[in-house]
Amino acid sequence: MVSDKPTTVDGYIADFPKDAQKALKEMSATLRKAAPNSEEGLKWGMPAFSYQRILFTYAAFKSYVSLYPTPAAVKEFAKDLTGYKSSSSAIQFQQDKPLPKTLIRRIAAFRLREVLEKDARWM
Repeated sequence: MVSDKPTTVDGYIADFPKDAQKALKEMSATLRKAAPNSEEGLKWGMPAFSYQRILFTYAAFKSYVSLYPTPAAVKEFAKDLTGYKSSSSAIQFQQDKPLPKTLIRRIAAFRLREVLEKDARWM
């Protein structure tokens, strides 16, 4: 990774090796499909989608891409996430395996509904 901090999502993605770039672009497209009216930008140095509030963020690491959809979303989908490493607020997807796009869209749709129906805050 380049030491200069990126100022755009494209710049963030470009700082990673090709495998990570592919996974990040797929994550972005999958989240965009789930929240088409949201805005994508950088929050805390990582890509984030916002609509009224921050919906979710995502980031790349050496061998995986993480989705940060909020603890409520991780808890809601805990049974679906048994094959993935997760914490209370993050889910890791290995870069060498296909992203579970349907699951990611379901998680993103849940988070969007939380914001729209309950004005749920970020974390």
